[in-house]
Amino acid sequence: MEWTEVKIYTTTEGIEPLTAMLLETGITGIQVEDDDELKQFVTTSSTYWDYVDEELLNKEKEDTRLIVYVSNNPYGNDILMSVKEGLSRLKNSDIGLNLGKLTYDLIAANDEDWLDKWKEFYKPFTVGNKLLVKPEWETVENTENRIIFTINPGHVFGTGMHSSTQLCIINLEKYVTKKSEVLDLGCGSGILSIISLLLGAKHANAIDIDANAVKTAYENAALNGIEKNKYYVTSGNIIDSKEIQDEIGYDKYDIIVANIIADVIISMAPIVKKLIKKDGIFISSGIIKDRVADVTSALDENGFDIIDTAYKDEWVSVTAKIKTNQKLQG
Repeated sequence: MEWTEVKIYTTTEGIEPLTAMLLETGITGIQVEDDDELKQFVTTSSTYWDYVDEELLNKEKEDTRLIVYVSNNPYGNDILMSVKEGLSRLKNSDIGLNLGKLTYDLIAANDEDWLDKWKEFYKPFTVGNKLLVKPEWETVENTENRIIFTINPGHVFGTGMHSSTQLCIINLEKYVTKKSEVLDLGCGSGILSIISLLLGAKHANAIDIDANAVKTAYENAALNGIEKNKYYVTSGNIIDSKEIQDEIGYDKYDIIVANIIADVIISMAPIVKKLIKKDGIFISSGIIKDRVADVTSALDENGFDIIDTAYKDEWVSVTAKIKTNQKLQG
């Protein structure tokens, strides 16, 4: 598959607002290249280095760069247009920060280019109390006897590194049982649904608006020994399509997880109410702190009680259950 590398130029101050904008477009794989942060890290942690290349410290400073990849298809083109619109909004905003040029370069790339870049910085890591996440090209010593989740990141889809994804994983650890029927909305590379199965769930369904996600999720399931009789992945817009809702099924799920963005979670709330069992758990994440009140308000209006709100870095997950008697009324 062909991809477009989008290299956006900003400043150290601009990393956080620009990252938030990119995540709002649906991009979760973001590479940051910042000479200032690199030099500060090397200088302040010099005690732990035997040798530092002088050329690295003395090389001419370049603009801070955020690099993302979008697929070269209609879906990727829509994301690219959203990125361009987001950059325009940031340029015209007054948030009291120096965001730099906010210009971008577009570079054609292929699968091998992307995979080689991921291999440079995507290393095994632990999440919660039970999980060890590792890319398929790495070997690990599982000294803590954790459940190992093996992944091929799948280009623009999720890798598990993002704080919002980790909040979901920690919640899945709390609520998944051997009887759990799980639904992953906006599944991307299938991380959350596959992990639910590794944690012992009975069955998982997953859906993403991008058809490319189906192949990636099934490939990652196979890497983890998950057979198709326990896992079903499909593609479509569950908010607008009654056909997709019928395919996924109603009053069926013990756990529904959605790691997307606030506006999509708000739009999904009335749909989730139809899909979830009366005592089911809805785990939502991908929410920036400024949007928590909007999400909790939408959930309340659709008959949910908030049972937990968790924070990691600038991100928030909201866990909810149907209010008593609301399912019957709905």
